[in-house]
Amino acid sequence: MGDQNEAVLAQAVRLREEGSARARERLVDLADRHPQDAAVAYQAAWAHDSAELEAEAVPFYERALGGTGLSAEDRHGAYLGLGSTYRVLGRYDESLTTLRRALDEFPEDAALLTFLAMALYNVGESRQAVRTLLKVVVATSGDARVREYRRAIGYYADNLDETQ
Repeated sequence: MGDQNEAVLAQAVRLREEGSARARERLVDLADRHPQDAAVAYQAAWAHDSAELEAEAVPFYERALGGTGLSAEDRHGAYLGLGSTYRVLGRYDESLTTLRRALDEFPEDAALLTFLAMALYNVGESRQAVRTLLKVVVATSGDARVREYRRAIGYYADNLDETQ
């Protein structure tokens, strides 16, 4: 993409950040003109997601993740966006597959694990969902009391049914 198109992309991203509906139009136009550009596809997906047009966001997320050139941060965002969007659309198996693939690239990422836990809950894997969330709490909580019991919470995350 040339300098002029990069300027158009930057302007469209600013519009998206401001919540303008024009951003989506501009990003779709850019994506049509540059179908191989993963960064444009990602921004178009994000604009659709922000407008609560989840089903329309999916092909853009898929195109972004199928391409090359996304920064690690944008790739993470595309995985999270697609996994979350699949879940919202009731496409739970695709959500789980996407989020697990993301965790292969971004192991132990708390945001990905949290969305994975939601998808696990949606497919009836409540025990695994709770386990996953407890491990996220143990790893990320700044709460003094949670930190005090971090070891016990971590243990019981793996042994939820244990009693004495």
